[in-house]
Amino acid sequence: MKSKLLILTVLAIALCIPSFGQPANDNISGAIPITPSPEGTGCGTESFYLPFSTDGTTDSGVQGSCTSSGNDQFFTWTATSTGLFFTSGNTGNPGITIWDATGTIEISCTDTYASENISGWAINDELIIQIYDHALDSNVDFCLETSNFVAPPPAPITFDSQSSGASGSYRIAIVDMNGDFLDDMVSISSNNINIREQNTGGGFTTKNITTTNADFPPTWSLGAADYDRNGYTDLLYGGGNGVTFMKANSTGTGFTEISGPQDVFSQRSNFVDINNDGNLDAFVCHDVAPNVYYLNDGSGNLTFNQGGLGNYPSGGNYGSIWIDYDNDRDLDLFIAKCGGEVARRVNEMHTNDGTENYTENALAIGLADPMQTWSAAWGDFDSDGDMDVFVGASSGPHKLMRNDNGMFTDITPGSGINVLTSTSTETVTFDFDNDGHLDLVSGNNILFGKGDMTFDVYTNVFPGSGSFGDLNDDGYIDSFNSGAIYYNNAESNNNWIKIHTTGTVSNINGIGARVEVHTPSGIRIRDVKSGDGFRYMNSLNTHVGIGTDNTINSVVIYWPSGIIDTITNPPINGALEVIEGDTLSLESSLTNELVIYPNPAKDVLNINSLELNDNMIYTIFDITGKRIMNSKLKESSIDVSKLSPGNYVLRIVSGSSIKSQKFIKY
Repeated sequence: MKSKLLILTVLAIALCIPSFGQPANDNISGAIPITPSPEGTGCGTESFYLPFSTDGTTDSGVQGSCTSSGNDQFFTWTATSTGLFFTSGNTGNPGITIWDATGTIEISCTDTYASENISGWAINDELIIQIYDHALDSNVDFCLETSNFVAPPPAPITFDSQSSGASGSYRIAIVDMNGDFLDDMVSISSNNINIREQNTGGGFTTKNITTTNADFPPTWSLGAADYDRNGYTDLLYGGGNGVTFMKANSTGTGFTEISGPQDVFSQRSNFVDINNDGNLDAFVCHDVAPNVYYLNDGSGNLTFNQGGLGNYPSGGNYGSIWIDYDNDRDLDLFIAKCGGEVARRVNEMHTNDGTENYTENALAIGLADPMQTWSAAWGDFDSDGDMDVFVGASSGPHKLMRNDNGMFTDITPGSGINVLTSTSTETVTFDFDNDGHLDLVSGNNILFGKGDMTFDVYTNVFPGSGSFGDLNDDGYIDSFNSGAIYYNNAESNNNWIKIHTTGTVSNINGIGARVEVHTPSGIRIRDVKSGDGFRYMNSLNTHVGIGTDNTINSVVIYWPSGIIDTITNPPINGALEVIEGDTLSLESSLTNELVIYPNPAKDVLNINSLELNDNMIYTIFDITGKRIMNSKLKESSIDVSKLSPGNYVLRIVSGSSIKSQKFIKY
């Protein structure tokens, strides 16, 4: 490997990579000079080499608070910048510690698998740099690059913690349990469900509901939704050996346990309408086999299925999330994967063709990363109207992928994501300061978004991962975490709206709906989902910050059924319930002007005088109003050969324009 990035003044070593041996500098008193590369030259190639496995020695105790064992070597540096970027490509566990010139005061240290930013000194300070590795038999190749650290401004929000009053072994959900649209806290024990119901006007009322002993407690994940449409929320327990459903009764005072005999090593679990029949199904990632799902017959009876949605024989399926990444108004499935061999941990995208047939195409669209990840957060981070993705790493570096009309580009460098060096299994997105830009949560850190795919990173905001929702109905997102409530104390004076989706033709929670909030400054989009992150259950209410906008032009809901509801000029800083089909829709307010031929049609339906664009969606409904086909319109003809003979309606949507026409298939 040829050194292109760094110049090192030390010993006359005629090697491509400067190499350092022992024992000259394995203690502070023997530190020797090192010169990092200038800022901006990049650390794409490791340029220093420490042969720890051959001539390195193990200290009796490696100095520094980041580690206490392993190999280390020391260097001196007169600081030419206020920070350093350190990266290492080896498979050990390397790190860096910065000391003052005496070697007695530790300034900063960091423990890394891949790359770190480190700072805490001033230009011209005399420093000692310690490079170490936990692995006693691993060599270390590394790179150092100067960086001028600029401290971020104070965090936009702070949190106050107080006891939640919750009890239970698994304190893992914020979700409305009783249909009043106020977020409650849910904690689970093997034979009890503890609900802290949020009261109108503040405070909580405790309900402890005894259940039969759960065959499979939620040791790995929890999902929640009203899958039998009785007005009370049901629960899905993802256990290490199987799946248990807790089905709420018609008064919300009891639960019936339903457990199957199948051995399922559950990971992320979701409620979602997989076949778009208006009934919520359940999906569970399987760690050691193909994924499983449970189809709902419409009466609340669930049928077990396996395969077809993540078929790798040994699994590796960790973080499932259902979103519409290609803006064709149907749900697609992304699976964040983790595992040993590379093939097992390649992330997957299962794209819905509009007829509930799913095709895995992650490689074709740029998402087939063989990284170690347990979850991914999907949101419109650049405010361009489509869903981008932050793929959170459980080891190694994170990735930020920009959605460019259904194709994904890695824009991690320069986004601020590269500053986040700690890893996590939990990754979700909310607008915590209501400035209109989505933020990211990774473990106990918040990355505040700027609306342009860049973020400011604030570390150690929480003590650990948790669930999220609005626990005091003030329009700001709070956290339920390790038995405590973390109330959001944002003083931004930004505006917001909270939307409750109630389906009639679609599932009752509106899961799978696309929500658009139109304001003078732009459009914010959200997908309603049950089950994001890895383990926890977050609110089913759709929370949207709108910044300093003091009016909302409209809220548009694209339901899974194909129905479109539009609410004009809703009030800000409050809750809005949208019942599917009850509002003045765009479709009923516009004239249908669509010319199609032939009509009746046998195989192909042609569309006349229509200027195509990338955002045009067509939907075909049968005579009962059920959505039969749905996709982007890419050409001026539609293949209808697979339709059964009968009467249908074709609808084409492009922005605020909706045109429709009846036709006959023979």
